[in-house]
Amino acid sequence: MILSGKEIEKQLNRKIFIDPFRPEQLNPNSYNLRLHNQLLVYDEDVLDMKSPNKVSEMEIPPEGLTLQPNKLYLGRTLEYTRTEDYVPMLEGRSSVGRLGLFIHVTAGFGDVGFSGYWTLEIFCVQPVRIYAGVEICQIYYHTIDGEYERYKSGKYQLNQGIQPSLLYRDFE
Repeated sequence: MILSGKEIEKQLNRKIFIDPFRPEQLNPNSYNLRLHNQLLVYDEDVLDMKSPNKVSEMEIPPEGLTLQPNKLYLGRTLEYTRTEDYVPMLEGRSSVGRLGLFIHVTAGFGDVGFSGYWTLEIFCVQPVRIYAGVEICQIYYHTIDGEYERYKSGKYQLNQGIQPSLLYRDFE
């Protein structure tokens, strides 16, 4: 089952933590998350799963930044979230998708117990101008059935910024 917006609000600071929380970002069955002003881009044309890949930082200026097709941009949410006893999921907003902007390539699935900022894998179909602070995606919550173990991975838990791929650690 997916939690309603009213249930998300009811579970705030109990099993769902969103900081900062703004009531105007609450939807009937999700909560809109905003885009931070920093982005990362990979420096190499060929990325290696077994190695750390070099990245460069970019900042979204107040007048916006035009993203180019066929380039992956890593961003993050302004909001820090933590979830207990629910499975957090992330999706793009339909208004953003209708501009041909993807906010996650494949990583919209969260784990019970995840705590941190959401790294966004941003990709566009055609050039599109983006702005910091825009409500770019939405988080929603599923109930979980059965016993489970909380998310414990040291790769992305408690992150403080944009996280490039740490897949290389799986090979160590």
